[in-house]
Amino acid sequence: MIFADRTDAGSRLAEALRHLGPNAVVLAIPRGGVIVGDVVARELGAPLDVVVPRKVGAPGNPELAIGAVAPGIRVLDPRMVHALGVTERYLEREIATQEAEIERRQHAYRSGRPPHPVAGRVAVVIDDGVATGSTAVAALRWARAQGAERVLLAVPVAPPQTLERLRAEADEVVVLETPQPFLAVGEWYRDFDQTTDEQVVSALARAAGTRA
Repeated sequence: MIFADRTDAGSRLAEALRHLGPNAVVLAIPRGGVIVGDVVARELGAPLDVVVPRKVGAPGNPELAIGAVAPGIRVLDPRMVHALGVTERYLEREIATQEAEIERRQHAYRSGRPPHPVAGRVAVVIDDGVATGSTAVAALRWARAQGAERVLLAVPVAPPQTLERLRAEADEVVVLETPQPFLAVGEWYRDFDQTTDEQVVSALARAAGTRA
């Protein structure tokens, strides 16, 4: 299945999530996941908020993930850290940088609104796709740390080899497509234009019933 765009993916994902009751809250991973999550939240009649994980990049290769962080959550790959000889000093500096960016994004995206309560709710973490799963794991652990009654991960596409790790972190994983071979999330969308901060702010403001 090739998705037309993130809106199409959101509609199809919402169909697979109809079993969720009114206790659900959608936690979208910015940026692209917010477009998917916005559709899911509207079709399920659920509130929409963000969870903002960030990848921890390797020294000299920021695109290579050696872990991920979310507010108060650190997920590191010890094998990668050891194999690359990553120092504790580098890790602390890189994590501090990403935590500062998380704080900036949360403030900018919510425009001063408080986070939506998660405690006692069914937290549905949504992204536009998963590759390695590091940021998804950080987001799932954050939702659980907030006291969610159940934690779900729902994504349109993910590689089969990542699912075992994700299922160990979530109470339920909903994935529409698990292609093999899997090279990149964007390959499974006809339109995969980069989502802007402005689109994220607008979607969250609309969901909250306020102006961006």
